Amino acid sequence: MNAALQPLEARFEAMTPAWMPAVLRVEQSAYPQPWSERNFLDSLQAGYQAQLLTAGQPEAPELLGYFVAMKGVDEVHLLNITVAPAWQRQGWALVMLDALGVWSRGQGAHWLWLEVRVSNARARSVYESHGFRHVGTRRNYYPASAASPKGEAAIVMSLAL
Repeated sequence: MNAALQPLEARFEAMTPAWMPAVLRVEQSAYPQPWSERNFLDSLQAGYQAQLLTAGQPEAPELLGYFVAMKGVDEVHLLNITVAPAWQRQGWALVMLDALGVWSRGQGAHWLWLEVRVSNARARSVYESHGFRHVGTRRNYYPASAASPKGEAAIVMSLAL
């Protein structure tokens, strides 16, 4: 049987500083303006919900993706969700969004919020297919880059839980 067709057993585990080298490799391979190690460590120190999605043998797991979310009074704000490029387009983002939704409801949240680059049509499509709705725009939310010298707008999306 083809290895690609064999079932993959994935699991969630808490992001810890020990995972930073793997997380940073994925982050840097997935984005032109990746989060820094400090962004991740500050999120962990603040107590944000930071989960890894891993697969393979427990003694040598492979990182499929991760998310970081901040709890508010009755809402959760998704700060970062990333699927490792080798694992994209296989439904793992939806698995992580489902897990985040379950956790958020358990925390008493009524809403999930996120921002996404205007240019990131693929991510917007994933969020929309999951029920998120476009509720606003933040001009120049993302820093300037070669592709967007004046910065890039973010689409604000929300999901009623």
